[in-house]
Amino acid sequence: MNTHWQNFLESQGASLDTSVATTAEVQFPNQPLEADCALCALGSLGVIDINGRDATDFLQGQFSNDLRELSAEHSQLSSHCNAKGRMLANFRVLRQGEGYRILLPREHIATLLPRLKMFVLRSQVTLTERSDALVCIGLLGECLSAPLQASFGALPENDNNMVRQSDIPDNLLIRIPGSVPRWLLVGTPEMAQTLWQSGQASGAAQAGSDLWALHDIRAGLPTLSPATRELFVPQMANMHLIDGVSFHKGCYTGQEVVARMQYLGKLKRRMYLGEVPGDEAPAPGSALHSAGSRSEQGAGTVVDAQRNAQGMCELLAVAEIAAVERDDLTLAATGTPIHLHAPPYGWSSEAPQAATAS
Repeated sequence: MNTHWQNFLESQGASLDTSVATTAEVQFPNQPLEADCALCALGSLGVIDINGRDATDFLQGQFSNDLRELSAEHSQLSSHCNAKGRMLANFRVLRQGEGYRILLPREHIATLLPRLKMFVLRSQVTLTERSDALVCIGLLGECLSAPLQASFGALPENDNNMVRQSDIPDNLLIRIPGSVPRWLLVGTPEMAQTLWQSGQASGAAQAGSDLWALHDIRAGLPTLSPATRELFVPQMANMHLIDGVSFHKGCYTGQEVVARMQYLGKLKRRMYLGEVPGDEAPAPGSALHSAGSRSEQGAGTVVDAQRNAQGMCELLAVAEIAAVERDDLTLAATGTPIHLHAPPYGWSSEAPQAATAS
């Protein structure tokens, strides 16, 4: 984490959780589980810049989405898969000058960055981590519209669109899907501090990444962790429903499997929303059990979970469609029943499929 930014957060009462070396989780005293207006310090979010003459062709061969659909005003979700089409990481991609920037959990960088560099070979491409140079903040609630408008002059109107400061291109703001207004700020420590102070003056609560993750769950936006790495083909995590996969671009690592699933197979697992009681949220990678399942892979897996203010844990889980329809799923570790339902975007945009694949 940037030292200037860390010092500022500590002056606001924050503490840095260093229990996991690859992350920079921020905690505030008495931070709310829920809030109508909040500033979320996303210390666990990292930044990688990709530049060079061959950057576009290189990334087209590595990422699941089509970089040609990016613009100076539009970002996209994407993923990097192994040869079997299983996601190693998912992330947000945007244009940054003549190159690209990806935003992803820091805990993936130690494995993803060397892997991407391995594929560079003779291409004119440079990959640079900038997680400690830039700051990421999640901004939640209509009350933050005014300070954001003052800082950027305009707000991105549609989901995944963005605006940036013309004089400091590193300072940018992305509209994030959700039931309440949400924006992701990526910028310099100085910009982050100014906006944080303006947000506090507007009545925003201070929070860490848990509150932001809760709203990602509610929006049906998956975030892979080391525990779920290489478990899901993109369609299992609904990436094709949130504009995270292109089926008309050229080849990329794992593309053959992903395309076969889309056009020749029938999806047997997909990602759902759910809720279970408990003071401690089930960890990513926690197994789901179904008495009627015969799969050697188990009936399902928790993608992410967070507590809410009502004493429940809201979660995203990839589960067998048949088990959800039987409604006999439980958390394998505790036997707690779990009832899953469709995410807010539903299944209506899913392409028809045939045959069978898992």
